[in-house]
Amino acid sequence: MDEKMGEESCCGNGIGDSWFKDGTHCIANTVDNGGIESKRFYLARTTVFEMLRDRDYLVPEAELSRSLSEFRAVFGEKQDLDLLRICVPLRSNPKKKILVVFMGTEPITVKSIRALHSQIANNVGLHGMILVLQSKMNHFAQKELATFPFTVETFPVRDLLVNITKHIQQPKIEILTKEEKEQLLKKHVLEDKQLPYLQEKDSFARYYGLKKKQVVKITYSKDPVGSFVTYRCII
Repeated sequence: MDEKMGEESCCGNGIGDSWFKDGTHCIANTVDNGGIESKRFYLARTTVFEMLRDRDYLVPEAELSRSLSEFRAVFGEKQDLDLLRICVPLRSNPKKKILVVFMGTEPITVKSIRALHSQIANNVGLHGMILVLQSKMNHFAQKELATFPFTVETFPVRDLLVNITKHIQQPKIEILTKEEKEQLLKKHVLEDKQLPYLQEKDSFARYYGLKKKQVVKITYSKDPVGSFVTYRCII
């Protein structure tokens, strides 16, 4: 009886409030009654949109703020992977677009990649692609990606369930322009190879889509003492 009254006090007040008066959360309203698969695609797709925004692509605000329930209302519990695809333009040059494709659960082979290649052959303005993988891609399929006229990145879906840049200890990362890089090297009388480095395969380099010889400014917050700034060159 007491448990029922407690639940009604926070969840049955008629206004959808999921918080107790003392500020604690009503656990009954945090239970996800939907399917695991739809939640997984929701999390991965949201992270992809955030990643593209951070790479300076023009991402609709509605996609960044879409809730899980709204996602399920639009895409259902069993998602059509073609409908999950994303294609957005670069903010600084809208003629350049990137395509994100969610691959199926079957093994990814050369045949799979060639079929995808033929699908996008006439997509004018496409200058990059991201494949979100649910299964393994064999060595030959990986090599086939080199036949595309642009860089094709791959991310296992499990790596996109959490946005790594939202970690409380994640430093602020700023990508230097070509001019800013030259000014930095000139100021310190350095060559880019003399800078501390960051591997191109590093998770943060992959998140931002960084390429070799790009330089990033990394600011580590050390509140209340202050902050520490360093620079890294991608190798």
